[in-house]
Amino acid sequence: MVSVLKILGERIAFALAVIFSVLILNFILIRLAPGDPASVIAGESGGITQEIIDAIRKEYGLDLPMHEQLGIYLGNAIKGDLGYSYYFNTPVVELVISYMWPTILLIVVATVMALILGTVFGVIASRKPDGWLSNFLTVFSLIGYSAPPFWTGMLLIICFAFILPWFPVSGYSDVTLDVGPLGHALDILHHLILPSITLALIYLAQYSRLARASMLEVMGSDYIRTARAKGLSESVVFFKHGLRNAVLPIITITGLHFGNILSGAVLVEAVFNWPGLGTLAFDSLLRRDYSTILGLLFFSAVMTIVANLMTDLCYRIADPRIKIKKR
Repeated sequence: MVSVLKILGERIAFALAVIFSVLILNFILIRLAPGDPASVIAGESGGITQEIIDAIRKEYGLDLPMHEQLGIYLGNAIKGDLGYSYYFNTPVVELVISYMWPTILLIVVATVMALILGTVFGVIASRKPDGWLSNFLTVFSLIGYSAPPFWTGMLLIICFAFILPWFPVSGYSDVTLDVGPLGHALDILHHLILPSITLALIYLAQYSRLARASMLEVMGSDYIRTARAKGLSESVVFFKHGLRNAVLPIITITGLHFGNILSGAVLVEAVFNWPGLGTLAFDSLLRRDYSTILGLLFFSAVMTIVANLMTDLCYRIADPRIKIKKR
């Protein structure tokens, strides 16, 4: 128990060090990027004069040297204050939290969909690797992987929102509906289908190919032949001994893909006007809203690190052979 707590403490300390490094690196890179938020704010207010720009820069501390701005930002970040949005006139923490849940819902649904369907497709393809079904799933996976998400999203909108008006074109829910909590949840699910399919298709292809290759490798292992030699049924050999070991690489890739799926959600949310962090990031980049951009990057880093820690935990649960080494 002491060893477990020690290693857990080491990993949390390492994660905090990574987050602190990310804060510094993101701050420097954003400040070095071209564009002046004071000019954007002044332009939004209707008049641009040098006096107005200087007053805005002084109000938000943009007139200070970069090292002083960095020190103030890090000190506030340690206390949980990520600054104030120049454009939305809202604390960044409150802004990120308000846009966070639609993105988390989209990512979780898309990841689960891609993980389950991709594994199922890969397992089916591995049963007869040279059959027509395996070849069809391979071609389907390659098309899904190579297609840009914005193109896939627009194609789904044309097919299932205009030609076949089954799903809404954009948005998170229909504000004109007067329904109860259950009806509101079903309405959100209705709006979620097309964006989640668009995002899931990218990673479904990778999971299916990885599951197929992993199953083929596992089923050719010595312990599989030993299990068959013991007289175990083919279903027990396939699912208990084969599939359980084949999913381990998929679990690893799922955690590593979490950061990528966050970036993919930006394009999907832009296509479907999904009110999540991707839409917030897009608006903030256009308006040079430094504080909001830094808050979004910080949130992405934290979520990616947490996803990697959870992946490691799931890996240990799925494979009992992995033990924590005593020191």
